[in-house]
Amino acid sequence: MELEDTGRLYERVSRDLAGRIAAGEYPVGQRLPAERALAQAYAVSRPTIREAIFALELDGLVEARMGSGVYVISRLPQESEAVKNDIGPFELIEARRLIEGEACALAAARITDAEIEALAALVDEMRDADRLAAAEDADRRFHLAIARATQNSAMVAAVDMLWDARARSPQYQIMSGRAHAAGIGPRADEHARILDALRLRQPDPARAAMRDHLTQVLESVLAATEVQEMEQARARIEAHRLKYGTSA
Repeated sequence: MELEDTGRLYERVSRDLAGRIAAGEYPVGQRLPAERALAQAYAVSRPTIREAIFALELDGLVEARMGSGVYVISRLPQESEAVKNDIGPFELIEARRLIEGEACALAAARITDAEIEALAALVDEMRDADRLAAAEDADRRFHLAIARATQNSAMVAAVDMLWDARARSPQYQIMSGRAHAAGIGPRADEHARILDALRLRQPDPARAAMRDHLTQVLESVLAATEVQEMEQARARIEAHRLKYGTSA
């Protein structure tokens, strides 16, 4: 499908799907094509399709039903004030992986013993937190402390901007809500590995540790926000039965 070359990629997909819904191509009550089929049709990644679906949800056009699919619930957006789209959650994680990876590499060469100890205390906070909100607060402070350890004000501003975008993005809030419901939150062990790499004072291991952590974040939220179509689920169950000779 050809997309108008304006705006963010997920917004272009979202606008096109909204137009098709308004035109009745996908009527109310119908399930949208599977995520994989939409990704192939639009020649984009599955995370981009998921970001577009989040935008359609915010406009009140579709509803994601876990274990079933994404269904059209309205031809037109809600009459209430339109939700302003922001940076997509998956493109935000992608940007964080690149920028914070380099921040961690730079910090490795400049970090002080006091800053190392402060990071260790934040890892302990994450590990001991009895509330998700407390763990997430320690998570943000951990990443911003690494940015400050670069002694580069532009790097601090860039990392701070990414975390501010994470906090205000309505699409990110949908994604994080589903991730939280699946029991996903900051992992102290991944942050401890970043800290161990920083203790080496070597840029390459530090960069790799940060990128590995944010790759794990991406994979976790992708799994948590998966809307599995029933046909796919049945096909996997049937394949399992054929492989192992089990019956219902």
